[in-house]
Amino acid sequence: MQIYNVKKRAMVKIDEAKCTKVIYKRKTSKGIQERYAVRAKDDDGTNLTKFISKADYEKLKCKAGKA
Repeated sequence: MQIYNVKKRAMVKIDEAKCTKVIYKRKTSKGIQERYAVRAKDDDGTNLTKFISKADYEKLKCKAGKA
């Protein structure tokens, strides 16, 4: 999976086994909004986050984590 690293200003390739999928929930005036994301840590220690669609979230085989 490729995630953009802001510090390096480049796309980095991260192994799916090292990723964690999370759901961010927040309350809005119309109800609860859910955003799906993948979190990982780069080799230099930078935290990486990539927001993805619900369909992509369900296809991922990485472990689920807390938001």
